[in-house]
Amino acid sequence: MAVKKKMLIITGGGDCPGLNCVIRAVVKSAHMKGGWEVWGSRRAFNGVLEDPPDVILLTPDMVSGIHVRGGTILKTVNKGGPFEYPVQHSDGSVTYDDVSDRLIQRIRDMGFDAVVSVGGNGSQTISLKLFEKGLPIVGVPKTIDNDLMATDFTFGFQTAVQIATEAIDKLVSTAESHNRVMIAEVMGRDAGWIALHAGIAAGADVILIPELPYQVGSLVRKIGSRIQDGEGFAIVVVAEGARPRDGKAVTQDQGSRYGGIGYYVADQLASHIKAEIRVTVLGHIQRGGLPIAFDRVLATEMGVKAFELADSAQFGKMVSYARNTLVTIPIADAVRELKRIAPDNYLIKTARYLGVSLGD
Repeated sequence: MAVKKKMLIITGGGDCPGLNCVIRAVVKSAHMKGGWEVWGSRRAFNGVLEDPPDVILLTPDMVSGIHVRGGTILKTVNKGGPFEYPVQHSDGSVTYDDVSDRLIQRIRDMGFDAVVSVGGNGSQTISLKLFEKGLPIVGVPKTIDNDLMATDFTFGFQTAVQIATEAIDKLVSTAESHNRVMIAEVMGRDAGWIALHAGIAAGADVILIPELPYQVGSLVRKIGSRIQDGEGFAIVVVAEGARPRDGKAVTQDQGSRYGGIGYYVADQLASHIKAEIRVTVLGHIQRGGLPIAFDRVLATEMGVKAFELADSAQFGKMVSYARNTLVTIPIADAVRELKRIAPDNYLIKTARYLGVSLGD
């Protein structure tokens, strides 16, 4: 009986609707093709690095039906990684060490012939570094932020947009009832894709994105035109990484974690707007729940394509969705810079023609 090759799949970074679809697609593809075993490392590469290793054999029965579930059955982490791995010392101190060589050697010792890394910009940057050190790895683009270059969409993005749109729709009815200004803060870090898509879909009056620093005066004029003599209402959608023209993005605990821009904008508007202002921070509900059909299909296609890449030893490549089809690109092309919204993007023009203020 022929010895089967071994494939390892990891899910890294923030969780995202559709991760389980990728896992299921890789496992089922390996079963249909034959000649492969698929294993999963829990908590990204941490499972391989732990003693003993926390890796599990993934069978078709184990992944049956998981495509309808959010999150990832393999769990995930969005801190550390093999190049900055947290090491606890006997005196209680923690250092962040480069354990990439140990990781690669352990993967080899465990007999793995290929690795499928499912993750966003940070995870794929790690994938590229590991590939350059000799690890046979392929990438699958995952992030609700849609900020990976060289792919039109990442799976999980459309689900996040749908969740945000439905939430903003609900704010419209209560804003109209109370003649209020409703501010919805959405995720996206340094890219405004979620805010722009959801804002247009929900009919927002103002959409603030990181790519276009805003001026308070512009917001006041637009909202003022919507609210006169205590009548009317306005909907403002703010990406978490948005910032004023003369300032910087708002972070929590003086760190790099974005959050609070919705309340900051509310404070800026309070002295200029004769209406009650309320803020809703959508937060992690955008990451959770069931993936919508688009993301289930896209993630499943990407999982099958990732298996094909690994099966044909096309390492150092990432699956990409471009012009309504799946292609493959070097991982290096995907992580060379963030995919942000260009000033001439047609969605920008669409928003302006609809009378939406972008604050610039």
